[in-house]
Amino acid sequence: MTDLFAADDAGARRARVVPAEDLDAALVTLPSDAADHARAAGFKAGPSEVVALPESGDAPNALIGAGPARSPFDIAGAALSLAEGDWTLEAAPEAWDPTQIAVAFALGGYQFTRYRQADRAPARLVPPETADRAEAERIVRGAFLTRDLVNTPAGDMLPSELEAAVRGLAEPHGATVSVIRGEDLLTENYPMIHAVGRASADAPRLLELEWGDPEHPRLALVGKGVCFDSGGLDIKGAEGMLLMKKDMGGAANVLGLASMIMDAKLPVRLHVLVPAVENAIAGNAFRPGDILKSRKGLTVEIGNTDAEGRLVLADAIARACELDPDLLIDMATLTGAARVALGPEVAPFYTGDDAVAGAVMEASAAVDDPAWRMPLWDGYDEQLDGEISDLSNTGSGKMAGSVTAALFLRRFVSDARAWMHWDIYAWNPKARPGRPKGGEMCGARALYHWLATRYGD
Repeated sequence: MTDLFAADDAGARRARVVPAEDLDAALVTLPSDAADHARAAGFKAGPSEVVALPESGDAPNALIGAGPARSPFDIAGAALSLAEGDWTLEAAPEAWDPTQIAVAFALGGYQFTRYRQADRAPARLVPPETADRAEAERIVRGAFLTRDLVNTPAGDMLPSELEAAVRGLAEPHGATVSVIRGEDLLTENYPMIHAVGRASADAPRLLELEWGDPEHPRLALVGKGVCFDSGGLDIKGAEGMLLMKKDMGGAANVLGLASMIMDAKLPVRLHVLVPAVENAIAGNAFRPGDILKSRKGLTVEIGNTDAEGRLVLADAIARACELDPDLLIDMATLTGAARVALGPEVAPFYTGDDAVAGAVMEASAAVDDPAWRMPLWDGYDEQLDGEISDLSNTGSGKMAGSVTAALFLRRFVSDARAWMHWDIYAWNPKARPGRPKGGEMCGARALYHWLATRYGD
């Protein structure tokens, strides 16, 4: 990866940030020919709108519209609209955090280039003087890792390739990786991970990464790693299957978050668990009506093989809880019901800890990583009771699907002092400033901001 930011302002051009409500006032401060040029170009100071200005006196080289100027993301799209090269910003709103300005701008320059060369390089920002460059870089690199993983098609990102990605993340940080594959999952008592992934030619596996001082508080991160989801025997239609390369978006978000945590050297004992499977179809695929035994000992009746993510997560969560974590967080592209509730831009999360929920919501607002707390509504829990088993993986109701999925996972949580479940989308269906179409980090920047406060020195 090339340098994310310009080293210094030597030779850098200047871009002035213009909120829409300040447009008229900003134009009158420019030399008349520069102001006339901006007006003639139809510049309205919309979010990330850019106009290059002619050289004139002390005028900046370009204007960047900030629209409502709610956050630095309102200018992030300028990274691919400004001319290539190095740029400094002037007149950014005082309320914007300098480090987040750098983060947003760099995220706006992301391009997925594994299969096609980019048309151009993004403009590089000279971070504001008071920005924490190292912090901005670790956040951006973590988000880029997540986006790259999600954007990679399943043909190049099945469980074996996801394992390679985990090993690649671990090596520079001195983390250890252990893997349980294939039939060994049965020997080691991960029966639901095995059942979901056994029909694939690429063996299912549980990936575990550990890092940090064992004396520090244990932080467990569990990410759903369904590398492709055909729906199993309850097969999806073609349209529903088209984006299923992103069904490992929970794992991708957890790995991006882990990279930030390790790079920042937060004082935690990090434990990352990724159940990596392909939910494929073959003669040995698990079936509707099957009863699966879980690592925790609970039996689960399969109401639908397309509700497989909660099964692999349940075994991984049970494993994480055996080590008594101070905090357990799982992230998963789990339900369409979450998208119906909050759409693709807001990440739903669940926790029974009010203090944790409040702190995460504050972090979400601070870094413009939209999230919203959803209810662990106990009244729906009985819907999960099985008729001939302890649990059903789909439950008896047809509503509140994201809530009941969270309640299903809660049945497997024990001994964690605090638990959070994130039902994320991990995808931008359309491009927005700083958020290009494709794979996305959803909620993990907010979590990192909060974790850095919770565990920071």
